[in-house]
Amino acid sequence: MSKFFATGDSSSESSSDEEEYSLSEEEEEQKSEAESDEDESDEEEDDEEESSSDDDGGRFGASKFLKDQVSSDESEDEDKVTVVRSAKDKRLEELETIERLIDNAVKINDWSTISTVLLAEFDKLNRQVTKAIVDNKPPKSYIKAIADLEDFTNETLAKQKVSTKKFNATNSRGLNAMKQKVRKNNKEYTTEIERYREDKGEYMMSEEEEDVVPAEKPKRVKAVYVDSTGPGDEEGFTAIGKGGKILQYTPESILKHLRSFVESRGKKNTDRAEQIRIMEKLLEVAQTPYQTIRVLLTLVSTRFDLTAGSSSNYMSQEQWKLADHEYKRLLATLEENRNLIVLENAEEWEDDEKPPQPTAGEKLRIPGSIMSIAERLDDELTRSLQHIDPHTAEYIERLSDEQALYTNIIRGLLYTEDLKKDTTLEVPQENINRLVMRRLEHIYFKPAQVVNILEENAWKAIPTALDSEITPRANTLDTAALVQTLSTYLFKNSLDIIRARAYLCQVYYFALHDQYYKARDMLLMSHLQETIANFNISTQILFNRTLVQVGLCAFRANLVYESQNTLQEICGSGRQKELLAQGVMIQRYSQVTPEQERLERQRQLPFHMHINLELLECVYLTCSMLLEIPLLAQTASHPDVRKRVISKTYRRLLEFHERQIFTGPPENTRDHVMQASKALAAGEWKKAADLINSIKIWDLMADSDKIKAMLAEQIQEEGLRTYLFTYSSFYDTLAVSTLASMFELSNRKVAAVVSKMISHEELPAALDQVNSVIIFRKGVELSRLQGLALTLSDKASTLIESNERTLEQRTQGMANPFERQGGQSGRGGRGRGGRGGQRGDRLGGRTRGGQQFTGGALSQAVGRA
Repeated sequence: MSKFFATGDSSSESSSDEEEYSLSEEEEEQKSEAESDEDESDEEEDDEEESSSDDDGGRFGASKFLKDQVSSDESEDEDKVTVVRSAKDKRLEELETIERLIDNAVKINDWSTISTVLLAEFDKLNRQVTKAIVDNKPPKSYIKAIADLEDFTNETLAKQKVSTKKFNATNSRGLNAMKQKVRKNNKEYTTEIERYREDKGEYMMSEEEEDVVPAEKPKRVKAVYVDSTGPGDEEGFTAIGKGGKILQYTPESILKHLRSFVESRGKKNTDRAEQIRIMEKLLEVAQTPYQTIRVLLTLVSTRFDLTAGSSSNYMSQEQWKLADHEYKRLLATLEENRNLIVLENAEEWEDDEKPPQPTAGEKLRIPGSIMSIAERLDDELTRSLQHIDPHTAEYIERLSDEQALYTNIIRGLLYTEDLKKDTTLEVPQENINRLVMRRLEHIYFKPAQVVNILEENAWKAIPTALDSEITPRANTLDTAALVQTLSTYLFKNSLDIIRARAYLCQVYYFALHDQYYKARDMLLMSHLQETIANFNISTQILFNRTLVQVGLCAFRANLVYESQNTLQEICGSGRQKELLAQGVMIQRYSQVTPEQERLERQRQLPFHMHINLELLECVYLTCSMLLEIPLLAQTASHPDVRKRVISKTYRRLLEFHERQIFTGPPENTRDHVMQASKALAAGEWKKAADLINSIKIWDLMADSDKIKAMLAEQIQEEGLRTYLFTYSSFYDTLAVSTLASMFELSNRKVAAVVSKMISHEELPAALDQVNSVIIFRKGVELSRLQGLALTLSDKASTLIESNERTLEQRTQGMANPFERQGGQSGRGGRGRGGRGGQRGDRLGGRTRGGQQFTGGALSQAVGRA
């Protein structure tokens, strides 16, 4: 092509020169930037090429010789101004745009929205400024933006402290998040921000930064092998972090690592196991007690987070033991350094570069919770015991960890007590109450011998210099006094749920150790049976367990009626497993959601806390037998006695057993009790006693021989009562010695039983103490037909009373329930009702006078109709 065709006007030449200059700049920048910025530079080149092609006006070839066309194009070129900007100018313009967005967001002062908008724009601003940094100096507009943002955040916080109108929770969280973000970011530009704040005008009018090509970004290195003589491990390998940098753990970098771990909590794709390994190395390089405490607090919390993202429902034994050991080390470090205290309401230290330096006599507060860690360890141990098969050696091995946990709970309680003495720390009373409650929940259900061993081993592991004001070291040998002291402390210093649970734990302990009357009186005086429905489910479960234990205590004390009456509510429902949290009963047509079932399984008690349900059923059925069999004999021989039912569950089982055609030898506890009931009703008290005593479940109770002897004596007495109820109508007189020989009782015992029956008007007889003879009174003996007639009359009167009550409820006390408006009878309609009404008027004397059926409102209504 000739030079003539390649020549253009001045505007096209200048644009082409600028195009070449801009393209040369972009080629240099393209070489200097990383691979991730190649697409961005290509898009910029394409845009500039399009703008240059537009500047030529699309004139090619002979069209340039047309005069009119050239003149018109020149006029258009004069109107159109082409601006070509370098990449640096574009980035600065983007920075200014983001800064304007931040200023607009700040003006609305709605921090719930500001935090969302600002955090996004602030992150974008920080990403853009890394490309615009020249000679390690950021743009001055960026320094101005971040300095003003920090000033505005601090000003807003200062206003909130003195203002009467506080932010809500959402705005407060947004403001705090923005404050931490800005403060952390501005640490890198402290010098420039101070220069800006000294003289803002002079700082912004200073010379512009020189254009410097940014340095080439380092490439990512996947793996590095270091010689064994270097800072690696024994095999010659060392840890490599992001960007190919060697991870070095120094005391100065501990706080930075901990902050990054805390910020990553709850995020996806977080390798907690790797974080734990790093924190274990940080714990080794920690030099000061402050660093050790910070690392231990974060490390234990991270171990608890391992179960959140795993498929298992409980913490592994290895991780639990490590966490328990670290908790013990944490308490030991705090006990040695009294100037360092861990509090929940402490403010977090913001400066990761240098640790705090407390003055002499000043106590440095570290954010954390000793009480929460102890509770979480206890919960994780309970959860693991719930999922382990209780009939294996693994369960026994896991249960042995309770001693270490109990020791740490006491040690944490001692540390919290020590903090409570200092009133300036404002330690809440609830922290001590919850630790005391945890300690009480570990001992209330155990025998005194086991508790003594637990307490003795715990105090041996605790340094002798430590002692408790609540339970001194010298007074822990008496288990009853220990339970009494812990419960009394919670009565005085706690409210609602914790107080109720402490009360129930003390009642449970008294009942377990055969102090029935004390347990009964405490339970009745608490009035918890009236308000227990208002408490949470775990407290209701504890109430049910206490009630059952009181019933078993009454049975061991030979109080059959009290035992049956106490166990009736739990055992009569047929839901013992569910009410005692010892199993989940999934019914066929139940409307239980998977979430409810999961919560129900979480509330289950470990196996070593269970109450034997078979023993509970055996006690309940035996007590019901001793009460129901004499009552059945009394109602059968005396029709005038009102029938009543003591135990519907027992009656149903007895009826089912009697309907069976063939009954084999007893196989389980229920069969033994049912066959013993049948033998006792027939007067075979020896057979009944043998069947009851042959139940093997009695061996699980303490002093089983004493229990069996007590049951045999009770069966003899109830057999005597049943015999007198059944055969009293066939005797005129009966010698006491005869009854004593029949039931192998002493004459005095027989006379006492008969006298009690006579005084309660159960037996129509008199006792001749001189001759030792029972004289039966013969009343009017009713025939079979007369008895049935009396029964029919009773049922008819009951039916009439129920009909009258129903009628009064429906009519609401009206005089004539069948009368409609207009004076017409409701039963007769218009025609017949009218005639009936007229006839009633004509025969008014006969209708209203004479002998009439006086059966109440219903009879009057029928008579009028």
